[in-house]
Amino acid sequence: MASITIRNLDDSVKSRLRIQAAVHGRSMEDEARDILRSALSREPTQQGNLAEAIRARFAPLGGVELPAIPREPMRAPPVFDE
Repeated sequence: MASITIRNLDDSVKSRLRIQAAVHGRSMEDEARDILRSALSREPTQQGNLAEAIRARFAPLGGVELPAIPREPMRAPPVFDE
């Protein structure tokens, strides 16, 4: 079994862990172990593409055809003489 040390833990987090461990009738270490086990046993959520999520949300509403806007050619960059 491996062990870890957690540094710079906020006092409020440590206090809440101590209280939660007492409520469950176990040590802080056992409570932290259970919290980690529980959090890491869940399936990770699928990170999706934001554009695809937006498209999927609005697809049932139907599409909108926008007219193409004519574009002008790019202008020449300025010349700075020294």
